Amino acid sequence: ATGCSSIYGGSFPATPYTTNAEGRGPAWANSLFEDNAEFGFGMRIARETIRDRVQTLLSDHMEEMPEALQTLANEWIENRKSASVTRKLKPEMVTALEQIDAPYAKELLSIKDYFVKASQWIIGGDGWAYDIGYGGIDHVIANNEDVNILVLDTEVYSNTGGQSSKSAPTGSIAKFTAAGKNTKKKDLAAIAMSYGHVYVAQVSHGANQNQVIRALKEAEAYEGPAIVIAYSPCIEHGIKGGLTQSFAQAKLATQCGYWPTFRFDPRLEELGKNPFQIDSRPPVWDKYHEYLLNEARYAQLAQINPENAEQLLNQNLVDAKKRWKMYQRYVAMDYSLEEE
Repeated sequence: ATGCSSIYGGSFPATPYTTNAEGRGPAWANSLFEDNAEFGFGMRIARETIRDRVQTLLSDHMEEMPEALQTLANEWIENRKSASVTRKLKPEMVTALEQIDAPYAKELLSIKDYFVKASQWIIGGDGWAYDIGYGGIDHVIANNEDVNILVLDTEVYSNTGGQSSKSAPTGSIAKFTAAGKNTKKKDLAAIAMSYGHVYVAQVSHGANQNQVIRALKEAEAYEGPAIVIAYSPCIEHGIKGGLTQSFAQAKLATQCGYWPTFRFDPRLEELGKNPFQIDSRPPVWDKYHEYLLNEARYAQLAQINPENAEQLLNQNLVDAKKRWKMYQRYVAMDYSLEEE
C-alpha cells in the first residue's frame, strides 16, 4: 500500500529488493492506499489463472509428449502448490519443451515464468489495514485463496503526518486525538480469527526473532488466507533515546503485555488441537507504565491533558488486561473431535 513500506521499498537508487545468483527475487507493485488488498488479491487470481492454462496444456497433450516430459508433467500437476518442487521441475521442463517442435510446447514456453508457485504477500500499514483498506482485507480473508498479508502496525497514520488510526490505543496522542484517544485499539487479529479458516499471527521482532520467522514460514506454508500483524516502531512514537532504542522498546512491549505474541493455525483444529497458541510469557504488568512513559505519545499526556491523563493511561492498561484474559479463554477452549 502507499505509505512507509512503499516509500522505503521504492527509494531509488537504493532498494531493499534484489535477486539471487539464479536471477530469482521479489517482483513488487505499489497500489493505491485504499485498494491494496484487492490489488494483491487480483495478482494472485491472475497468476493462478495462467497456471491453470499451464495445467490444461500439460493435461491435454500428455499422450503426445515424450515419456520423460510426461513424467515431469504429472509431477508438476501433483505438486503444483509446492514452491520447492515446482522450482526444481521448471528447468527440466523448459529443457524438455525446447526440444519439441509443437504449438503446445511453444505456448508453454511463453508462460514458463508461471511454472513455479510464487509467494504472494500483500503489505501495508495499520492506516490501510485497520481503516481505509479494512473492507478489502475482510473481502480477501473471507475467500479461501492462498494469499498472505503482512500488516506493519505503527498504531498511527505515519506517512501522512501522524493521524490517529483505529489501531491507536487508548490515551495515545496523535493528530485528531491530541488530548489522548478515548477509545481502545481495534483487535484486527481477533476479527480475523473469528473466521476460523484464516491463519493469524501477532509478532514482535524485538521480543522473539525465532517466533517472527516461524510465523512467516507457517503463513507461507498455509494453503489459505494468512495475516501476520507485526509490531512496528515508528518515529511518531517518540521513543525515549530515539529509534536506536526500538528493539528494546519492542521487547518491553511484549514483556509488559502491551503486545502479546501468538499464532492461530487452523490446521491444528483438524487434528483436534487448539489452533490458538500464545508464544509470549505471562505479562509483567508492573512494567506496563514504564513502557508507556518511554514514548512521547503517552508521556506528554500529563502536560497536554493533566485532568484525564492518569485515567486514560490506566484505561490503556485495563484494555490490555481484558485482551489478555480473552486470549486466555481462547487457550482454554476444547477443540477435541470427540462427540459429547
